[in-house]
Amino acid sequence: MSVDRRVLALGLARLADSFGNALLIVALPLYVVSAHVHGGVLALPAAVVSGVVLAAFGVFDAVIQPWAGRLSDRLGRRRVFVLVGLCVLAATNLAFLGTHTYLGLLAVRVVQGLGVGLTVTASVALINEYSTPDSRGVHFGVFNALRLVGFGVGPVVAGVLVAHGPFDVLGHAVGGFAAAFDVAAVAAGLSLVVVYALVRDPVETSAAAANDLGLTVSDGAGGLDPVFALGGATLVVALGIAFFAAIEPAINARLGQEAVGFGLEFAAFVAAFVLAQPVAGRLSDRLGRKPFVVAGLCLAAPALLAQGFVAAPWQMALTRAVQGVGAAMAFGPALALVGDYASGGDDASTLSILTMAFGLGAGVGPVVAGPLADYGFAVPFAVAAALSVLAALVVQTQVPDDRVEAA
Repeated sequence: MSVDRRVLALGLARLADSFGNALLIVALPLYVVSAHVHGGVLALPAAVVSGVVLAAFGVFDAVIQPWAGRLSDRLGRRRVFVLVGLCVLAATNLAFLGTHTYLGLLAVRVVQGLGVGLTVTASVALINEYSTPDSRGVHFGVFNALRLVGFGVGPVVAGVLVAHGPFDVLGHAVGGFAAAFDVAAVAAGLSLVVVYALVRDPVETSAAAANDLGLTVSDGAGGLDPVFALGGATLVVALGIAFFAAIEPAINARLGQEAVGFGLEFAAFVAAFVLAQPVAGRLSDRLGRKPFVVAGLCLAAPALLAQGFVAAPWQMALTRAVQGVGAAMAFGPALALVGDYASGGDDASTLSILTMAFGLGAGVGPVVAGPLADYGFAVPFAVAAALSVLAALVVQTQVPDDRVEAA
């Protein structure tokens, strides 16, 4: 299973910056309720502010992606967008140290989301351009797997840093929150160095992108546009991931576990995703993409539903692992299939539909999960399962069959 070194470089860069982002998922809510932060002009409960601050990143990350993708297509340049986005990410991670109001935290998080949105579309477009039909699936699989490694490790490191600070660094006391934000900034800086040193724009990158920025919903024959359908499936995958993290207290209370148990259950999903993603990508290169997307959504549905009724931590870990395999089967091949469709210099614009959908799911999920859980513990999981089945039906009926012959 040969992987282009430039893809590995982008994957390692994504690992580092996703590690920093995931670290903030744990650190920021704790920072909001700490003595370091006050409400200022926003007289809102800290819990509400935490949810809004976390969600703002995903929403603004998603909003900027189509525009960033279109502009990078028009300019025929990708690398500069990745570098600028990583610079913004590093700077905003450090900016949290000097931000002590709710409104200030929200503003920094919005800018951070916009910065990351610049990197995402350009990164996936580069991978698409580095790939051929017989390697696209495995390339996206490796890229996504490395990203999830960072996403899985970040929360663990954040918990350790915040809980055990302050630290003695060269004779200076560095608090737990300062250490977390510094580490996140260093991670973004490492990503910047890797991309600057190892990634270049392909010489054949075109600047022939179309002038419009419209999202095509219909295929013109009474059905859905295939890219739109695959974007909907990606949104559902992201919601299934985000719902779980958003209701951690309810899960811990139901299963009688501490944060360590929740972390292991979260890690079960990440480990399964990381192991399954390159394999699913490689097989989709040989057997076709669509069957894997449909099968992954169908596999995730019962696993999601079961999570609403499990009675022991090991059961939750098992169902999370199954969901991880299903998500890996759906997400990577869906990206590769949209990459197959992309042509004429519109790689970033086309692929941004999926990356935007994933960002929206990650941003909206935490906001929606809490109210759904108020109707019953199982409700968020049942909704996610139903959406997964619906997405599988949409992909099966609205996306043309594909068969790709690998070399």
